[in-house]
Amino acid sequence: MLPHPAILTPLVDSWIKEDIGRGDRTTMAIFPHGAPRGKAVWTVKKAGVVCGLPIGKLVFQRIDPHVNFQALVPEGAECSENQEIAIIESDLASLLLAERVALNLAMRLSGISTLTREYVRKIQAVSAKVKLLDTRKLTPSMRLLEKYATFIGGASNHRYGLDDAAMIKDNHISACGGIAPAVAKLRANLPFLTPIEVEVENLEQVAEVAPLQVDAIMLDNMSVQDMAQAISLIRALSPRTKIEASGGITLDNIAEIAALDLDFISTSAMITRSSWLDMSMEIA
Repeated sequence: MLPHPAILTPLVDSWIKEDIGRGDRTTMAIFPHGAPRGKAVWTVKKAGVVCGLPIGKLVFQRIDPHVNFQALVPEGAECSENQEIAIIESDLASLLLAERVALNLAMRLSGISTLTREYVRKIQAVSAKVKLLDTRKLTPSMRLLEKYATFIGGASNHRYGLDDAAMIKDNHISACGGIAPAVAKLRANLPFLTPIEVEVENLEQVAEVAPLQVDAIMLDNMSVQDMAQAISLIRALSPRTKIEASGGITLDNIAEIAALDLDFISTSAMITRSSWLDMSMEIA
């Protein structure tokens, strides 16, 4: 969901300050005694899923509290090439000052949502059950917004951070000397109701973790054939355990994987492989 303003506003302020530096030299020189009111239009230059309009609005509001930002499409709308998506009315100096930061955020987030929608559609073509999850491969300081963008694109959010749930990965297993000791240590020390997920890489590890009745098991970088065997074993020994596939997920193979009896597929590709959705702002 969209982060609360108490969380989002300081982030937006820091990004604005980074761009302004000691002042907008160009706009200050053109309008040394104040700028008249004006209107600008945002246009999508390539078809895609629009995301980030409320965040763009907040950027303009931090520069001009009296700005009139009118979104012409809802968040998550699929827009066509050259479609107008927002009209902004403010003084010309504020429009020019906020333009780049607001557009950068919207283009970045829209690119993530656009690619996410492609992954979701590939899954939905073969399964009504499997849900797409994002990961923690995120840009520092952009984590909340990048996860917001995958949500707008149709995915569900995995852990926001290390404090959301306990996930035993390969290095935890090595450090503890095995999956069973790691799970035992977690159960002895975790806060009440904290879920436990275990990442496994082969069928031997699946056989070790399945009887432990953990909340979720992630099948990491396993072949489709091995995943099918793993799923059968887990369903037999621990029916309530959720099963997640991850690692090496692409648009080319996600449908084949989604056809398995999984609960989730997770990938960082929606964020790490997405391109920005090109947009422009023109003073009307």
